[in-house]
Amino acid sequence: MVKFEYKTFTLGEKLTEEQKEYFRKYGVIQFKNFISKDTAKLFIGELATIEKKWLDEGVEKINGIPLKFGKNENGEKMIQRMCFTNHYSTVLGEFLKDPRLQLLTELLAPYEGRVSENEKDGLVFNHYVNDPNSKFSQMGWHTDSPRDLFLGQKILPMLNVGIHLDDCPFSNGGLRVLPGTQNQNVLKLLFGKKQFIDHNPDPREVGFEINAGDLTVHDGRLWHRVEVSPYVGEQSRRRVMYVPIITGKYMPKSANSRTPFYHRFAKVVQK
Repeated sequence: MVKFEYKTFTLGEKLTEEQKEYFRKYGVIQFKNFISKDTAKLFIGELATIEKKWLDEGVEKINGIPLKFGKNENGEKMIQRMCFTNHYSTVLGEFLKDPRLQLLTELLAPYEGRVSENEKDGLVFNHYVNDPNSKFSQMGWHTDSPRDLFLGQKILPMLNVGIHLDDCPFSNGGLRVLPGTQNQNVLKLLFGKKQFIDHNPDPREVGFEINAGDLTVHDGRLWHRVEVSPYVGEQSRRRVMYVPIITGKYMPKSANSRTPFYHRFAKVVQK
């Protein structure tokens, strides 16, 4: 595994050669202040509106993808993983058209990438809370590639783009990766760890100092996990939106889409 040099960047009107090389080497990159803190609060408000509507209407799936439910600190039902949120908010839908997101497709070169507005799970919202009522406080080691195999497709390059809506210093848990593992062979990609089941820290892993508004990008073939917060309740809260940038055949989903069978393992598969 490569020796990791932690650096952060700013995404302007184009990707720099330094940024591209950094991503090619480590499989992950962090851009500071991609959105403002006020915009992060706006997005949180939009997501809260969607959540209330879905709870009121008893929605359990969107385009065949199950929602993930838990309870808040008051014991009230909440949605801890929401998908295709860009279809239910004009603000979030317009955000996915941000030209800077389109720039990130260059990290997939020589493949042609596209922001997944209507495919996979669209714009996902993950709401992590370490609380006795919570069903979503961490996520085990995994790569994003096995889904392609489950769907009968070959493994194709993809990016997972995270828009962070809360401050999350390294000490509060959050994203952990094994830098450089995007270049591993297929056997290690699939079986290097027990996908989603293994939550054990790895001496090679690295984490990040993240502020609300930061953006992270990781290669889907990179081993990564989400570490549980050492705190309980409000101090542990981490809200992150994810959208994949994908390649290959266009495969949109709709209200008539079937639920992928790997969601039968919902207690294990959390992303």
